[in-house]
Amino acid sequence: MARTAQINRVTGETKIDLSIDLDGAGSYTIDTGVGFFDHMLTALSRHSLIDMVVHVEGDTWVDDHHTVEDTGIALGQALRAALGDCKGIRRFGNAIVPLDEALILASVDISGRGGLYWDVPIEPAKVGTFDTELAQEFFVGLAREAGITLHLRKLAGTNAHHIIEATFKAFARAMRTACEDDPRVSGIPSTKGVL
Repeated sequence: MARTAQINRVTGETKIDLSIDLDGAGSYTIDTGVGFFDHMLTALSRHSLIDMVVHVEGDTWVDDHHTVEDTGIALGQALRAALGDCKGIRRFGNAIVPLDEALILASVDISGRGGLYWDVPIEPAKVGTFDTELAQEFFVGLAREAGITLHLRKLAGTNAHHIIEATFKAFARAMRTACEDDPRVSGIPSTKGVL
């Protein structure tokens, strides 16, 4: 069965068309109108091997907040839909990813209980024109809507670009593992029988 999803989300602030394939090859078409964010989503797709098509029209004349936050929400909804009943998946995934001096730990549990546990202090407040606090906003919406428990922790790092990029890549690698089929698992990977 194909593990794909398409989300069309329209609000007074954003219009999002997004599709994913969990069993892809990491191919992507990304256009959010926010250059640095496009770079991060490209890294997420490539390192998770999740095919992604993301087109966003947002009120970037205000700032990038709504575009980034709403994309996280839509991607979370797509992940939940594509995972379906979660039968036969590994469920847990973790990764520690370096990018030069930055080192980020990501741990994922596809638990059905969405929550982000963020310990990634980032200075300075901007990468180019991108507000660094928006990285956390993206993952808040994604984790909640996907129904995943997500821990992200900075182990080292001083360069804001490196820290954020390593965070997206670490999440990608952890999610890739958690979503994978586990040939030794039959049914739902939980003693409760449901996630």
